[in-house]
Amino acid sequence: MIMKNKIGIIIGREFNERVRKKSFIITTLLTPVLMIALMMAPVLMTLYSEGEEKVVMVVDESNVVAPSLISTPEVKFESTPLPIDVAMHEHTGCFAILHIDKDILENPNGVRFYTNGSTSIGLEHNVVTQIETILQNEKLKMYDIGNLQDILASVKTDVNMQSYKNSANGGEEAETSSSVVATVLAYILSFVLYMFLLIYGSMVMQSVIEEKNNRVLEVMVSSVRPFEMMMGKILGVACVAVLQIVIWFSLIGGVAYFVLPHVLPAELLATIELMKQGAPASGGVDMDMLQAMMMLTNVGYVLKVLASLLVFVVGGFLLYAAMFAAVGSAVDTPQDAQQLQTPITLPIIISLLVMLSVINDPTSSLAFWFSMVPFTSPIVMMARVPYDIPAWEIAVSIALLYMTFFAVVWAAAKIYRVGILMHGKKPGFKELWRWIRY
Repeated sequence: MIMKNKIGIIIGREFNERVRKKSFIITTLLTPVLMIALMMAPVLMTLYSEGEEKVVMVVDESNVVAPSLISTPEVKFESTPLPIDVAMHEHTGCFAILHIDKDILENPNGVRFYTNGSTSIGLEHNVVTQIETILQNEKLKMYDIGNLQDILASVKTDVNMQSYKNSANGGEEAETSSSVVATVLAYILSFVLYMFLLIYGSMVMQSVIEEKNNRVLEVMVSSVRPFEMMMGKILGVACVAVLQIVIWFSLIGGVAYFVLPHVLPAELLATIELMKQGAPASGGVDMDMLQAMMMLTNVGYVLKVLASLLVFVVGGFLLYAAMFAAVGSAVDTPQDAQQLQTPITLPIIISLLVMLSVINDPTSSLAFWFSMVPFTSPIVMMARVPYDIPAWEIAVSIALLYMTFFAVVWAAAKIYRVGILMHGKKPGFKELWRWIRY
């Protein structure tokens, strides 16, 4: 009971010290805004990324391409009768000169683009796509098919596929699923775990180093066991991390709940309600967006993701914070911690790289085993959770994570109790191993 009280006092001290900082309040309030801004950035960039109109002079020796080129607000095509060598000297004030060879239909590589400034991938793609379409249409005309364009327009068909979970085994109504939502969530959740493990783990290490240099730990060790100090410090910072996550998702959830209904068109909301009742989506509707909205409004799915996030944030942080605390106790300066810190940060970086493979195939053997290894499971498993993997895999991963945490805490406590009283010497890995064996 006395031990619990001492740990509770240290937890309260660590928690209050960090929560009351202005930096915590600012980051807690600004991070959801930045996350929403990042999600909206692609749309805003598309709307406001239009630059000045660029004039492209076309020297078409085939007289096939130039008449069919379509100007856009970004690019304006103008034909010139001048030969290419003369045009390159006469039209230095335009953006670029497009040269089409006489035998373009037989030699599609006879296209050259001479720029008078810096070009872009988007502009070049626009020019190439238009030329390809024009050449394809010219070749189709050789087959002498009447009303060819009308025929092509009538046979063109866009398919919108709705994805559902198979309910044959459970007997419940099939639920919609969206690989787009799962992929976006996998990216976001993995980077949240990556950020928390590194930032808050380093925070524990930095705090131990500062208190060790200030001789605070030497005073405290007379009344508190080193293990109690380490656990109190780790759990105190863990409470700060959990509080920050809860606030973030509460703010984001509140914005989504109260703002989205007023922002989305009434027709879209009506379509979503009909789809929830099993009705097929009407034509001309973005199916990915509809399924994304349906999944995000599925309370069970959202709670499962949030619960998994909290469990893996806490478990992953406790695991890595114990190792960071041991490193902090063994050195005197952050510079001395660089070498000892590398084996700790390496699994975090590896798991972030594996996450990219998980998004391509969340059921692969690579994804499965890395989501079971405790040192990589927090990030890799959170990348798999949005894809609705079997519950037993999540349960096994959590059990292995927390079992490993207790083993790592035991070893870290051995290093911590020796390291906090040592000064002026940077131990190597062999010496740390001797401390664990004491």
